[in-house]
Amino acid sequence: MAKVARGRGTRSNASGRFEPERVEDFDDGWTEDDAGAAPLRTTLMPERARTIIARNQSPDVGFDRSINPYKGCEHGCVYCYARPSHAFMGLSPGLDFESRLFWKPEAARLLERELSAPRYVCKRLHIGGNTDPYQPVERELKSTRAILEVLQKFRHPFSIITKSVLIARDADILGEMARARLASAFVSITTLDRALARAMEPRASTPEKRLEAISRLASAGVPVGVGFAPVIPGLNDHELEAVLQAAARAGATSAMYVTLRLPLEIKDLFREWLADARPDRAARVMSLIRQTRGGRDYDPDWSQRMRGTGPVADLIGARFRAATKRYGLIAPRHDLDVGQFRVPPEFRPQGDLFDAA
Repeated sequence: MAKVARGRGTRSNASGRFEPERVEDFDDGWTEDDAGAAPLRTTLMPERARTIIARNQSPDVGFDRSINPYKGCEHGCVYCYARPSHAFMGLSPGLDFESRLFWKPEAARLLERELSAPRYVCKRLHIGGNTDPYQPVERELKSTRAILEVLQKFRHPFSIITKSVLIARDADILGEMARARLASAFVSITTLDRALARAMEPRASTPEKRLEAISRLASAGVPVGVGFAPVIPGLNDHELEAVLQAAARAGATSAMYVTLRLPLEIKDLFREWLADARPDRAARVMSLIRQTRGGRDYDPDWSQRMRGTGPVADLIGARFRAATKRYGLIAPRHDLDVGQFRVPPEFRPQGDLFDAA
């Protein structure tokens, strides 16, 4: 086992599945102090993207278009379902994913161009469907902030999800848009245990700060929900009711959950982390996970991959439904108004100037 990189989630940096040669960590007995190794630092690389709106046709995802200001995520959540996407860039879903990040310098301009296209049809945009739009680098880059400003200018409805208190920085935009039925938000809270959060999500906001984010958004008039995701049987599932109760007290009005998914490289990364961080319960946790996936580490079937199947998954679902009812987290879905969408005059083709009656 390689020495744990301070402030990082995964324990290794094995090559992605598309690489012809496989590189893995090897323990030769030397420590970082012996070798004089520098700490693992985050690097940021610009991505020269041609588009900013991503589309999907997954029947179990509640949106068909999304925006991800960043690729990779410095939060370092060991369970992150987005990790395998780093393999498409020849990088590791392990430490590379949380330390070698990409961002789109032209994100706002690209969005203005796509929303101004004559054939564009307005539907809800989801921000953060892959990686977190409010990870630490957003403090300086303000890429997510620039995207929100464009959506506000075009009166375009959107939803957003994060596990960072940094979202409260943009409460001015989110609040104004929400009051016009153009925005909603979710904050993900996986545990109230600071030690577990630190081990599992090393650079994300603390549980207390995420509750603060819910409170500040609710005070700004934003309909905000809590995401208890992922539910990891044997590790954090016992906190389900406590997390939902705390979120409701902070101002959340709805809730969702997703059972842990371990596709592709994530299963090995999670097993490795679990054996190191929680060796006393590693075998039981993996057994319970397999009980929700038909005896396997993961079942990709769209009809059940978000919830799982079997008695363990059924019990989680029953507890969730009872808790949401008990704590009043049953607000109807916040329907966003696509009818307010407009292309500002400065982005319209010149011919539109003659369309006014």
